Amino acid sequence: MALDQYQEEEEEGMSFLDHLEALRWHLLRSISAILILSVAAFIAKGFVFGIVILGPSKVDFITYRWLCNVSDYFGMAALCIDELPFTIQSRQMTGQFTMHMTSSFVVGFIAAFPFVFWEIWRFISPGLYDQEKNAARGAVFFVSLLFFLGAAFGYYILSPLSINFLSNYQLDPSILNEFDITSYVSTLTMLVLASAIMFQLPVVVYFLAMSGLVTSGMLRSYRRHAIVVILVLAAVITPPDVISQILIAMPILVLYEAGIQIAKRLEKKRALKREEEDIADAMGDRD
Repeated sequence: MALDQYQEEEEEGMSFLDHLEALRWHLLRSISAILILSVAAFIAKGFVFGIVILGPSKVDFITYRWLCNVSDYFGMAALCIDELPFTIQSRQMTGQFTMHMTSSFVVGFIAAFPFVFWEIWRFISPGLYDQEKNAARGAVFFVSLLFFLGAAFGYYILSPLSINFLSNYQLDPSILNEFDITSYVSTLTMLVLASAIMFQLPVVVYFLAMSGLVTSGMLRSYRRHAIVVILVLAAVITPPDVISQILIAMPILVLYEAGIQIAKRLEKKRALKREEEDIADAMGDRD
């Protein structure tokens, strides 16, 4: 506690160049963490690429097995995905090595995200007021939690269903689906990271509501507009099938409603605090 207080007092008296130097060290530590975990992912090629990256392309993936179990239980054979009619190829000489590097970096970034955000928060937090720091307590935990929940949703739900749709879509039976490794990894990465970012909506709403830029009434009044925007975003970040768009839009709509409740709760706390201050002022005037 004493060390943190000393560091905060030291940073308060820092010049602009000192702040740049501090930012440089925060960025260096963040980049170092990403690189270390990326190297670890690069070395663990068999697990990271063979199991994690290529997992949704295999019929024994946990999501497909779960859907088959559900289909057996309810007697709905259409739910079971027991065939993925496509092959993954590398049509460029450097394709596999490039994708090995790219996928390792993405895995390293995802694994290092809590530390990276913690470093960013350490740089930002000294400039906040005590009231703002108290209100934002636990930000690293909740941001990291929502990030991993979004990444898990994109990896276990959105990606498998999107890959199944795209692998089974054919203009003509004579056209075979032979996807390039670059296309496959890019699609998987986009779906996972887009879901992880979109799941930060409650945090964004929380800070906007805390600063007074949005209110629960404003969010409710613009609900219809938000639905349209969410559907458009879902159409942009997902493959062109309705199921994937609905899958990504539904949790975002739920998170939007959660944001409304968060803003409403902040407003109640703010109103209660004003009442307590008015009562304290009234008591002071009597004295």
